[in-house]
Amino acid sequence: MLRFRWISILLTLAMSAAVVARAQDSFTPMPLDSGFGPLQFTQPPIPVSKIISDFTSREAEYREALQHYTYRRTARVDTIDDDTHKVTGEYYEVDDVTFRPSGGRWEKVVYAPPSTLDNGGIMMSESDFQDIQHNYQFVLTPDNMSEYDVKYVGKQRIDQVDCYVFDVTPKQIEKNKRYFKGRVWVDTQELEIVVTDGWMVPDDTKPGHQDLHPPFITWRQQIDGHYWFPVYSKGEGMLHFTGGNGYMAEDVHIREVVTYSNYKRFGTSTTIIYNGQDITKNGQQPNTGQPPKP
Repeated sequence: MLRFRWISILLTLAMSAAVVARAQDSFTPMPLDSGFGPLQFTQPPIPVSKIISDFTSREAEYREALQHYTYRRTARVDTIDDDTHKVTGEYYEVDDVTFRPSGGRWEKVVYAPPSTLDNGGIMMSESDFQDIQHNYQFVLTPDNMSEYDVKYVGKQRIDQVDCYVFDVTPKQIEKNKRYFKGRVWVDTQELEIVVTDGWMVPDDTKPGHQDLHPPFITWRQQIDGHYWFPVYSKGEGMLHFTGGNGYMAEDVHIREVVTYSNYKRFGTSTTIIYNGQDITKNGQQPNTGQPPKP
């Protein structure tokens, strides 16, 4: 998202209390930790290395499966006046993420009224669209595991789901590449990520071209009884812009919500692998008489 007059920023997003402690000076987060139970600093009953290996493998299966689903994505970004608590500007767009008749992904705009974010002093940037389209659905797979340090933190219940908690940090930052930094919650039964809480790094802090990346939180829900797909990303916070080069220091309060709905598997020729087994036919797991692999 661009600050009006071309000072670049991104969306302000909330994060849970666990991530608040790592907040940066460029923003003040407003925690969104409803439903989070106390963090238990206990070791899991199976080796941490196996949990990481299993859930990253599940992530690869989930990423592949998502490529065969259509869904609707609704994105809303608001600027808020803290004196009146009213919305001063808004970006709103509804897209159907589907497939072209000739094949390949296609994002069809369903509804997109003119943006009024300039009334709040900002405008959408290419980075915002990339985050909405891709980065809020962050996946951690064997393909990108080598880029991150993954540290086991403990166990925590979110609503009725018991989770293993991991901190995820990039090992190094390469030029012109963005990375996820934050925390993920992994269902102890399915060994799949159910909540992602963090932000994309690095920030561009050059005066006159501030490109800031506050946290986002994405929740997933089990779809078709198998995969935990994103259902919404939500956040709210205050961005702090420094002055310089003719610009005054300024705070901007932003509220952002992205929802994902109407998941439908596309076509009949797709092969979907779950727990190492082909579950394509009728969306059911094979009846082998044995429990699924751990």
